[in-house]
Amino acid sequence: MKVTLLSLLVTMISAVSLAQSNKEVKWAFSSKKIADKTYEVVLTATVNSNWHIYSQSVGVDGPIPTSFTFTKNPLLAFEGTVKENGKLIKKNEEVWGGEVRYYENKVEFIQKVKIKGGKTNLAGKVEYMVCNDEKCLPPAETTFSIAIGG
Repeated sequence: MKVTLLSLLVTMISAVSLAQSNKEVKWAFSSKKIADKTYEVVLTATVNSNWHIYSQSVGVDGPIPTSFTFTKNPLLAFEGTVKENGKLIKKNEEVWGGEVRYYENKVEFIQKVKIKGGKTNLAGKVEYMVCNDEKCLPPAETTFSIAIGG
């Protein structure tokens, strides 16, 4: 009985923690055609004031970098890796033992894709972590599905 109650408590705390991270970052997802059968998928993070989200290349061990996992889709071919567009801040953080890289306010993550068919979706998830000057929230995940083509 005690083990069941403890497990339930841990699950509830984790759910509340994830919900807190999602309140500090709002995600928007879109695609735009840039050439014949070529699209830019734009994943935009808008971060509440006093918080920041980490780059895909954080620079040190410790903070969780922003990362993307895309669901396999035979109608899509990826061109290169996810690029970052925003004001990158590089700051020496004693707590992390070195220089960290992060964004405040807003950052766009851009992935180029080529479509092999007429219309499809790019689905996946983004994992990220937000911190402020006092604390970090547990890593969070947001799923997405973006219409491409058509």
